[in-house]
Amino acid sequence: MISQRSVAFSIILSLITCGIYGIFWFIVLTNDVGKLSGDYTFTGGKHFLLTLITCGIWSLVWAYQIGKHVAEAQRQRGQLVSDNSALYVILTIFSFGIVTYALVQSDVNKMV
Repeated sequence: MISQRSVAFSIILSLITCGIYGIFWFIVLTNDVGKLSGDYTFTGGKHFLLTLITCGIWSLVWAYQIGKHVAEAQRQRGQLVSDNSALYVILTIFSFGIVTYALVQSDVNKMV
């Protein structure tokens, strides 16, 4: 079941827990986007593990892919498609990954 999450609450919890909630949010958010786009191989655990193994480099691939998956999910639902893949990659390059999470969560909340 995909549920809406408060973006502000998730950011605050990520900061208070020194990023531990951010890991949970990353995994659950990736799983939710995979389900919404119909690609059940797009999983949070896999992308988190690949990000760890590559010392963070995979997060750029993830940022691009999640943007494409969100756009596909929007297209399937007949919503206005906003492909923010490039924006997500740029934010991730400049260490604003939490902003990427927030933007993706906002899009997921609109689809749920």
